[in-house]
Amino acid sequence: LPIMFLSAKSSDVDKVIGFSTGADDYIVKPFSTIEFIARVKAQLRRYTYFNQNAVQVMEKKINIRGLEIDEVSRTVMLYGETMNLTKTEYDILHLMAAARNRVFTIEEIYESVWNERAYESNNTVMVHIARLRNKIEENPKEPKFIQNVWGVGYKIED
Repeated sequence: LPIMFLSAKSSDVDKVIGFSTGADDYIVKPFSTIEFIARVKAQLRRYTYFNQNAVQVMEKKINIRGLEIDEVSRTVMLYGETMNLTKTEYDILHLMAAARNRVFTIEEIYESVWNERAYESNNTVMVHIARLRNKIEENPKEPKFIQNVWGVGYKIED
């Protein structure tokens, strides 16, 4: 909740102390009732706005045909069943699900997930994609979620 100081002290030092100890607003006496009510409403409006946005961020989920990725808890559910993914598997899945229909090269996936430059003959991404498919696909040989784009990379479609 917003913190408002109502004070008879009007020096700049007193105001700075008030703000540095956590005040969202500092009102010096005497003040008008109309101004006070307007300031309270403004503080509550900002508090409500930012608090609602925080809740929306906290509840951020990606849903793709029965696959639900919770970005806050870093969990994945498939048709209501929790999938046990490693950190790397989750990161790969989230990367592609957050940018559905975009084709990612193997190098882009590697550099995004491992945060280092990709090597030409590195098959790490392919191994992780195969493991991920084994966990989330009904038939990993005919995947519904993670699609190959031959000669380019991988994508997840809407």
